[in-house]
Amino acid sequence: MNEFTTMNPNPLVQYLNKPASEFTRADLIRYIEDNDIEMINFRYAAWDGRLKALNFVINSREHLEGLLSAGERVDGSSLFPFIEAGSSDLYVIPKYKTAFLNPISEVPTLDLLCSFYDRFGNPYESSPEFILKKAHRELKAATGLEFETMGELEFYIIDQEEKLYPAVDQKGYHESSPFNKSSAFRQEAMRLIVQSGGQIKYGHSEVGNFSHNGLSYEQNEIEFLPTNVEDAADQLVVAKWIMRKLAYQYGITITFAPKITIGKAGSGMHVHTRLMKNGRSVMMKDGKLSDEARKAIAGYLSLAASLTAFGNAIPTSYFRLVPHQEAPTNICWGDRNRSVLVRVPLGWTAEADMIAAVNPQEKPVKQDFSQIQTVEFRSPDASADIYLLMAGLTVAAQHGLQMEDALAFAEKTYVDINIFDDAHKAKQEQLEQLPKSCVESAAALEKHIEFYKKNNVFPDNILQFIIKNLRAHKDENLRQEIGNDEEKIMKLVSKYFHCG
Repeated sequence: MNEFTTMNPNPLVQYLNKPASEFTRADLIRYIEDNDIEMINFRYAAWDGRLKALNFVINSREHLEGLLSAGERVDGSSLFPFIEAGSSDLYVIPKYKTAFLNPISEVPTLDLLCSFYDRFGNPYESSPEFILKKAHRELKAATGLEFETMGELEFYIIDQEEKLYPAVDQKGYHESSPFNKSSAFRQEAMRLIVQSGGQIKYGHSEVGNFSHNGLSYEQNEIEFLPTNVEDAADQLVVAKWIMRKLAYQYGITITFAPKITIGKAGSGMHVHTRLMKNGRSVMMKDGKLSDEARKAIAGYLSLAASLTAFGNAIPTSYFRLVPHQEAPTNICWGDRNRSVLVRVPLGWTAEADMIAAVNPQEKPVKQDFSQIQTVEFRSPDASADIYLLMAGLTVAAQHGLQMEDALAFAEKTYVDINIFDDAHKAKQEQLEQLPKSCVESAAALEKHIEFYKKNNVFPDNILQFIIKNLRAHKDENLRQEIGNDEEKIMKLVSKYFHCG
C-alpha cells in the first residue's frame, strides 16, 4: 500500500490502493467481483435535499458494465417540482469517485452518487449539483483560485431519559459519557461516514441538552475537514443519510432542525471556507489574514442577506437567528467572535512550540500551520439545499475577490467586541441585519439576483422558484405573532422537524 491508502478507512481506497478521485469503471467492477457485491444503489439529491435511491440487483457482468456505462433514466418531475411531467425524463450518471461500500445494508452493496443529464446528453442546468459545479468553474477561471469548504453538522439525538448522571441543562459542550448519553451513537456514525468517503475533523457533544416529557434531548456536532467545495457538498449529503439510517436502526430520533423548542440552543450548519492555489492555502500572509481572505469575507458579507435564501429555507430558521443564542443577526465579521456572521477561528500563529512545551521530551520545531486557517460562515442551518448553499458561497467569494472596494468594506464591517453588549449599541446600529423571515430572505435574493445569474451560474427559473417558495411561507410577522407561545412554536417545529 502507498502512503495515502495505509490508514484510509474507506474499504475501496484500501483495496484498490488509490485515492477515490482516481477510481475507474474497471476498478469498481474488479472490487465488486472480488468482494461478492450483490447490489448497486444509484443515489442523488432531489429538490428536498434528501438522498434518493435507485436499487439494482447485479445479475451478470454485462449487466454491471451497462449500469456503470450508461446510467439510468428517472422521472425528473417527481424529483424537481419545476419540471413539467410532459418532458420530465432525466439520466442519472454515476460518479465513480463517490463509490462507497454501503455501511448499513445487510446485503453487500455498492453505492454511487449520480449527476443529472438531459435528453441531449448535457448536464441538467437546473440541477443544484451542476449549479455548484458551474459556480466553482467560474471562480477558478476568473481568479485562478480553487474553493474549499467544510461543514459542521449540528443535530439533536432524542431518546428515553435516563436518570443516572444527568447533564446540566444547556451545559453540554464537549461533555463526555456517562453525562453525555449519545456519544456511542455519534462515534459509530463518524466511523461509518469515514468508511463511506467522508473526511471528518472531529465530533463532540454540543451546548444543547435538556429533558422533556420523559425524553432526553442531546445536541452533538460532527465537523468535517476542508476539501474541494463540490466534494464537500457530496459528503455532507451522504453523512446526513447515514446518520438518519443509523438512528433508525438504534430506535432513536435524530433531527437537524434549526430550532426545536424555546430557550434552548438551535442547530446550525456552519461552513468553513478557504481559497487555494496550486494546492496551497492563500488565506494567510506573513502571519496575518491575507488580502484574498479579506476580499472573500467582503463578498460573503455583501451578499449575506440573500445567501439566507439558500442556507435558511424554512420559518424556524429565523427563530434560531436571534440575539444571545450564539447565532448571528448582524452582518459583520471578527476574530474568534461567535456573535458575528463571519468568524475567523483561532489560528496557530504563535511562535511558541506548544507541543514541545507540553512534551519536554520533544525537540522544539518551527512549523508552518497557516494552511489550517479557515473563515467560518455561521448563518446556515440544515434546511439548506447543500449544493445551492455551497454554490452561493462560491459566487460570493468570487464577488468579493472582484469588488473594487472589498478591503475597505471588510474594514468597515470588522468588529472586535461582543456586538450584543448594550455598551456597543451604537456600533450595532451601524451594521446591516440578516433577514428575520423567509419573506425578507426572498426580497434580499430578488435584490441581489443579478450576482447569482452572472455567467449563467444560477438559472433564472431556479432563483424565481426559490423566491416564490420563500414568500409562500408568509412568515414576515411570525416571530412577533407566536412570541414565546410554546404550543404554537412546537406545532411549527413539528412541521419542519426533519428538514433537509
